[in-house]
Amino acid sequence: MTEPWLSADDIAAHLGITKDTVYGWIAEKGMPAHKLGRLWKFQASEIDEWVRSGGAASSIDHAGPG
Repeated sequence: MTEPWLSADDIAAHLGITKDTVYGWIAEKGMPAHKLGRLWKFQASEIDEWVRSGGAASSIDHAGPG
């Protein structure tokens, strides 16, 4: 089964952060994202692995552990 592609809104809701934070993490922290035309698309499994590996760890946002 193929994993669905998610929008920035979907990923923001998945992580409990704002869409602006998603775009900032793409630019500043190397969040895994794929640009299709003008849209950024994501796969939840890639994002979850990135978070688990510490990709968002240095952030002061709400998505930290705990």
